[in-house]
Amino acid sequence: MQTKTNGRSLPRGWQWAKLSDVCNIIMGQSPPGHTYRKTPEGLPFFQGKADFGLRHPVARVWCIEPTRIAKPGDILLSVRAPVGPTNVADIECCIGRGLAAIQAKEQADNEYILLALKYREDVLVELGSGSTFEAIRKEDLFNLEIPLPPLEEQQRIASRLNKQLAAVESARKATGEQLQAAWELQSAYLREVFESEKAKKWNIVKLGNVGEIIGGVQKTPDRAPTKFHKPYLTVRNVQQGYLDLSQVERFEVTPNEFARCRLHIGDILIVEGNGSIDQIGRSALFELEEDDWIHQNHIIRVRLPQDKFSPKFVSLFLNSHLGRLQMIEKAMTTSGLYTLSSGKVASLEIPLPSLDVQQKIVQDLDVKLVDLNNIQANLESQLAEINHLPASLLREAFAGQG
Repeated sequence: MQTKTNGRSLPRGWQWAKLSDVCNIIMGQSPPGHTYRKTPEGLPFFQGKADFGLRHPVARVWCIEPTRIAKPGDILLSVRAPVGPTNVADIECCIGRGLAAIQAKEQADNEYILLALKYREDVLVELGSGSTFEAIRKEDLFNLEIPLPPLEEQQRIASRLNKQLAAVESARKATGEQLQAAWELQSAYLREVFESEKAKKWNIVKLGNVGEIIGGVQKTPDRAPTKFHKPYLTVRNVQQGYLDLSQVERFEVTPNEFARCRLHIGDILIVEGNGSIDQIGRSALFELEEDDWIHQNHIIRVRLPQDKFSPKFVSLFLNSHLGRLQMIEKAMTTSGLYTLSSGKVASLEIPLPSLDVQQKIVQDLDVKLVDLNNIQANLESQLAEINHLPASLLREAFAGQG
């Protein structure tokens, strides 16, 4: 049977409790300025998620005049974006303004509190506010309400939930390793083709000399669909070697924009990047029968003459080790970030064997890759389901189920 507090249902015997009523909370101190040391003196100083890391933290600096100290076992919560539970301290340390140290009082279990904070992470994110950067105010954190059962029930929930989450993490790791192995096998197939002795004899051409290369339509608030709207491929949709159409948006465009950015079967779509080496240069072939798709300005479209090029052959090359390596080299900036542009894509060098050879290579690779692609799709689907499990387990546990 459930009871209600402020209209929110809880199992019988549970209550909504303010975090500060059941926990001691220490907000981090201002940057210690002259008390910083880059060599081990005083206590290791941690500022937030970026400094603290996920496991086995290594301090960047030390503080010789610490005023806000976290003890071993304290929950360290990131109160500046990205907000949410960060870790549990395994050493005594000084914390900066990006962190709060939380330790359960005698009526609460520390492991349970950590899980409860994860359960309420969406609320913590909503509490993050500020014009310069998102941050949780002290009073909002202190007044955060968490569902609180009796202590014995807290301990039972924490024990069971930790075992379940560990099993989920084990499954996630195993599935991720299988997916990585599938990608490595695909990469090996592509290496056999594009790094072979035959491939070294092929002519090399620059994309910009043989194809049409353009950017897409910029996303703006006034693009809400009204009269002349089209399905719109974004960075999220263009994955490495395939299009993910699980979430597609529509945007209003002008007839001129549509004429310029309308996608044709055989177009190659390349992600210009967002500063990340992992994201840069993902590319996929557009093969959809519908003829009214357009693309975002962060997607670069390559259109090649199909009397000389097999678009799929070029797409496979761009997703091969040599193609990826070339794009990463072109994308590197002096600031250390990675980003492509239409000009950089135009300078990419691609192999040009005869069209017959290209088509034969595509045919042979299709035979090898068809089963592998199905395996990859199944593993990616499994991984997506596994990644949703923690949130589902948290919801069940804090609804008193199980």
